[in-house]
Amino acid sequence: MVATKSDNNNTKASSRTLKYHDGATQFRQRLITSILSHRPLLLRNIRSDDLDAPGLREHEASFLRLLDRMTNGTKIEINATGTQLRFKPGVLLGGDIEHDCPVGGFGRSVGWFLEGIFPLAAFGKEPLQLTLNGVTDGTSDIDPSVDYLSSSFIPLLIKFGIGVDDDHPPPALKVTKRGAAPLGGGSVDFYCPIIKELKPIEFVNFGKVKRVRGTAISCRIPPSSAARVAHSAKGVMHRLLPDVWIHTDVHSSSGKKRKSGDVGGCGPSPGLSVNLTATTTEGVCLSAECSMNHNTTQSDSAGDMQQQQQHQQPIERKNMELPEELGKRSASLLLQEIYAGGCIDTSAQSFALLMMCLTPEDVSRIRLGQLSKYTIMSLRLYKEAFGVEFKLRLDDSESDGGSDDESDDGFGAKRGGGQTIICSCLGIGYRNMARAST
Repeated sequence: MVATKSDNNNTKASSRTLKYHDGATQFRQRLITSILSHRPLLLRNIRSDDLDAPGLREHEASFLRLLDRMTNGTKIEINATGTQLRFKPGVLLGGDIEHDCPVGGFGRSVGWFLEGIFPLAAFGKEPLQLTLNGVTDGTSDIDPSVDYLSSSFIPLLIKFGIGVDDDHPPPALKVTKRGAAPLGGGSVDFYCPIIKELKPIEFVNFGKVKRVRGTAISCRIPPSSAARVAHSAKGVMHRLLPDVWIHTDVHSSSGKKRKSGDVGGCGPSPGLSVNLTATTTEGVCLSAECSMNHNTTQSDSAGDMQQQQQHQQPIERKNMELPEELGKRSASLLLQEIYAGGCIDTSAQSFALLMMCLTPEDVSRIRLGQLSKYTIMSLRLYKEAFGVEFKLRLDDSESDGGSDDESDDGFGAKRGGGQTIICSCLGIGYRNMARAST
């Protein structure tokens, strides 16, 4: 069989190295696109201006080790100062993996690692059974929590067709032990079946909010604090709809006397957080979360080191955020997501658009609110790595001059929010060859 000229061009394009000279910007996204596009990756100037701690951080090196365990044939080269990374992707394997995420210092939560693994989980040779140990709660200002990922990202995986057949159970994310920042001590189990190919998505109908569910989580804090958070959040949401229920998940011991088979309990650090999810009549799930700020008088820090040190400072009770304030803040964040009018959360935009790139060669559409800066950078990355260009159409049905009945046509025009964006693209037809040959 003789290769055609187009086959040679595709081979050259797939083997062309992705080169970036802006350091660790979009570190996980670039590694993910490198693996999925089978193109080598070169990162330069990784914090080269930082004289105290140049190069890769501990959590980034840990993420590289995790990718190395999930793949076969991956080659990773890091220079002596850690400011340059060469990454040659291998083949995704899956299987049973246990990984310890770094805590304290430059460590990141379990959610930071899971957010990077989600796009790869369904394309291995075997279903992925991943156990991550580390911080599970208390870092919602920089990392997503496990509860947020379970209520926001897992439904998206199912909408793209992962786990919908009878061969394997659907994706699942379970917390076996809580661990608040900064010392962690928690554990999370993530399961994801393999799939041959994704399904195109048509997700533009917003509907109307019909219920709100949530969980207030406390670790080594009096149980009344979680109840106060739940009561305060319900007080805000009950002004809009009656179907609001917030569960309290209280952990005050190491879990040795737990009646169920789970390990239970929590780590040594105290923490208080809350996660809220609004569900609409069209199946849209919007989530928002926040965790207690131990020092409310401190201004927002800039840079990785200052953000991490914020979680290491001793707790000052006189400056602690009240549980009532935490509940109101979480409800306000959820209302902002609903007002934006998108069918997915702002934090899940880049993940959903990446999955749309991998769908079969058919049109996928999704409604988004205001695009975040991270999402805009991701669109440029997907165009370079996969050659996929998104069509962005500004949709403001109320400005068309139609009647109220016409504006409420199922596309979410009467949400009370502003303009939304309809994103559409043609997938590249990515297939899991390991699944296709079995």
